[in-house]
Amino acid sequence: MTLRFAYNTNGAANHRLDDAIRLIADCGYDGVALTLDHHHLDPFADDWQHEAERVAALLERLALGSVIETGARYLLDPRRKHEPTLIAPEAEGRARRVAFLNRAIDIAAMLGSETVSFWAGVPQAGVATEEARLWLGEGIGRVLDHAEQRGVDASFEPEPGMLIETVADYDALRARHPRLKLALDTGHCLVTQDIDPANAVRRYADRIGTVAVEDMRRGEHIHLPFGEGDMDVPAVLAALEEIGYSRLVCVELSRESPRAHAAIPEAIAYLRAAAA
Repeated sequence: MTLRFAYNTNGAANHRLDDAIRLIADCGYDGVALTLDHHHLDPFADDWQHEAERVAALLERLALGSVIETGARYLLDPRRKHEPTLIAPEAEGRARRVAFLNRAIDIAAMLGSETVSFWAGVPQAGVATEEARLWLGEGIGRVLDHAEQRGVDASFEPEPGMLIETVADYDALRARHPRLKLALDTGHCLVTQDIDPANAVRRYADRIGTVAVEDMRRGEHIHLPFGEGDMDVPAVLAALEEIGYSRLVCVELSRESPRAHAAIPEAIAYLRAAAA
């Protein structure tokens, strides 16, 4: 079995979306992890449906699969990074995040994407953990209901520094929301150091909705080009092969946008060599 690789458009933020998609295709990737943003298929634009149809047609022409990512930094609030989240203290803010995630699900349905990935958010000062968990559960329930209606998988990403940081935290969530798949960023396992990345692939084989790969140093949440950190990439790829993983393996190098023209081909060349 041959693994299928994708590149996240948050690592091509200085490119027009069509240019980024064509560059990814030209380099031999099998898909795109599309981070919805104000300049990349803006989900709040008046013509978002027409744009989604246009992008879907482009992906089809280029024979690319897709995953929808929802981690744009200032899409919902130009002054606060990633806010509002599912655990924002204001009910209106939480509702806005749910509406955005549901729009992302609508777009995923139009593109035929494998899944939509999302996370919890960072607890704000004065918010009790139990209250934040209650809000998170309510939001996840609404997102999962919409995803089920649209026939789209919803995948939850544990994120260092957020309310849900580790795969063990995800386990507790899934106990309450059995439809919730895991968006496994293997680099995050090195940051939290709670589980070996390759072991995480094996342990969660039956519930992985999407997987991200990059290099990263232990305990340091910085996405690095392959070969610059502590990630045993061949071991992760071998584990994915072992479990028969057939979905896209997504490269996430959001800091590499200024050199995306070089980073995109470099990454797939490294992965092909590591897989071999």
